[in-house]
Amino acid sequence: MLVRRLGLAALACLAVVAFAQGAHAERIKDLATVAGVRNNQLVGYGLVVGLDGTGDQTSQTPFTIQTIKNMLKQLGVLVPDNVNPQLRNVAAVTVQAMLPPFSKPGQTIDITVSSIGNAQSLRGGSLLMTPLRGGDGEIYALAQGNLVVGGFGVKGDDGSRVSVNVPSTGRVPNGATVEKIVPSTLGTQDAFVLNLNTPDFTTAAHLAESINKELGGGVAETLDPVSIRVRAPTAESERVAYISHIENLELEAAQPPARVIVNSRTGTVVIGANVRVSPAAVAHGSLVVKITETTLVSQPQPFGQGRTVTTQQSDISVDQQGDGRMFVFEPGTSLNEIVEAVNKVGAAPGDLVAILEALREAGALRAQLIVI
Repeated sequence: MLVRRLGLAALACLAVVAFAQGAHAERIKDLATVAGVRNNQLVGYGLVVGLDGTGDQTSQTPFTIQTIKNMLKQLGVLVPDNVNPQLRNVAAVTVQAMLPPFSKPGQTIDITVSSIGNAQSLRGGSLLMTPLRGGDGEIYALAQGNLVVGGFGVKGDDGSRVSVNVPSTGRVPNGATVEKIVPSTLGTQDAFVLNLNTPDFTTAAHLAESINKELGGGVAETLDPVSIRVRAPTAESERVAYISHIENLELEAAQPPARVIVNSRTGTVVIGANVRVSPAAVAHGSLVVKITETTLVSQPQPFGQGRTVTTQQSDISVDQQGDGRMFVFEPGTSLNEIVEAVNKVGAAPGDLVAILEALREAGALRAQLIVI
């Protein structure tokens, strides 16, 4: 089992998240979003110029040469077909951006610029005007500006190299100007839909109940564990205030399901408060097995016409550290009682995970064990 392989050292950090046992009120805007109000991804292809010899090796990146020729041709400079400029201060890049909802022409957004060739660094470069397209192929923004690169890299003549962070990626704050509005259907229909961030039947029912209690029966109806349809005024001038009022309504969110989550990379364990176990007894002990490999060399006597041979000798020792411990869990034992029982005997977080894993294998753990 992966959880057993983590070991005590990897699970040095144990995070126990204690959720409130009673119901607590939360705002609708913290639990759900309005359908259709979303970011839109934009992407473009362009050139970064002004690099200090750290650009693409154009002999190995023919698309960079082709792009330079096309750009110069549009500017009235004709480069013969049999001439390939060798420019080390130019790099072909992709430009990415997130277009927020309801962005208007003239507003600016941040962009991220990444090399797609073999440029060593984009530090000190400037992005030439690059159109940014959406998933439909339409141009929604134009990007241009000086790059801010958070990393750097240096290279010696002997091939040695030192790099900090990633110098082949940079950002341009407010580097793109919005040129086109993304169409929205929010104000063209007689209703809108609220989508829960986490699907839950109980929360969806409570959300619809909270809206109907405030605005009258039949205003909100649940479509599924995620979506709640809400009737809205037809006048666009009234819709913003209407949605704002609904977003700030409070409801009793459902208790989260019982889960135990183990992060195998950081050794963090998160246990929900609703974790319970059925009657069970667990014996816990710690065995340390040591295997020592020793290489023995047999050397022949001088002039004995023999040859040197090596043999492997293995020494195996088994040591039991500490006394065996027995944990007895009564029906409905809670998270706090499990942690308290483990802490009383001085067990480490890894021991707790091993116990929970054993309880799950025995069918006594009333929770979902997730390893990420």
